Amino acid sequence: MADSERTGGRGAWAERYARLLESSGLDREAILTRALQPACHDHSGLFSLADCLQQPALLIEQVKSDYPHAADSRAIRAQVSVLQQNLALNVIASLTLRLFLDGQAPLPDPRHVFLAPLGRGEAATSRWFRIPGAHIANEDDFLQALGKQTSDWYPVFRQKLGVSPGAYWSSIGLGLGAPFSAVWNLAEPAAVCELAQRWLGEFSNEANQFIDWIPAVFGGQTTAIPQRKGCCLKYLLPEGGYCGTCGVYRKERLAALRHQQPNPRPGQWQPGR
Repeated sequence: MADSERTGGRGAWAERYARLLESSGLDREAILTRALQPACHDHSGLFSLADCLQQPALLIEQVKSDYPHAADSRAIRAQVSVLQQNLALNVIASLTLRLFLDGQAPLPDPRHVFLAPLGRGEAATSRWFRIPGAHIANEDDFLQALGKQTSDWYPVFRQKLGVSPGAYWSSIGLGLGAPFSAVWNLAEPAAVCELAQRWLGEFSNEANQFIDWIPAVFGGQTTAIPQRKGCCLKYLLPEGGYCGTCGVYRKERLAALRHQQPNPRPGQWQPGR
């Protein structure tokens, strides 16, 4: 984190979150700092998010070039959907964590968000990253600006790139809910679910309509998990599988969770993984 992006003070939501963790005996700063460990990108981006929003074909052509399986419109749409999820989990999540840590955070300026080249052996979903230099917003401005930004991006991802409303908004919701995902099996579940849902409702977008924070039982331990109402289509990729938050077959998945044996370790589960 560059010195220009270091911030101080807390807003009302950062305070509410701090009280939530304190009530469970948790160290807020330690948890958020650990969750903020950044991915290292020592290379230049292929193009910026701003470029992508202006010329969506750039992302489609890059997907065709990078992923041999993306040979038809269905496979391309699935890969783009997963990359949009990565944008939410890599960029929006990190900024939301920073907001809850400092009470202020940079905004995701599309000119400072880039798609990284696909490295050898790199996971298909680890692509978007942000460089420092964006405007620092207080809590109120963050809520207003990020709600508007994600709403402004939506028509491009929906109409030009084919990402479904449920996929787009549930991924945005996962990114915005990152501070609560960081304590999914550590803090009191009912309180986490209630506060996380209220937090999503603060944004002037549709994320709150496509995420349900609900309690789930893992080996006898009740935890708090965000469940999508839309699918990111990850299961269509060659590696297959469902995300840990997938709403597909949700009832069956939650029933299966109740029969798993070991309690999850702190930080073991991650949204969208």
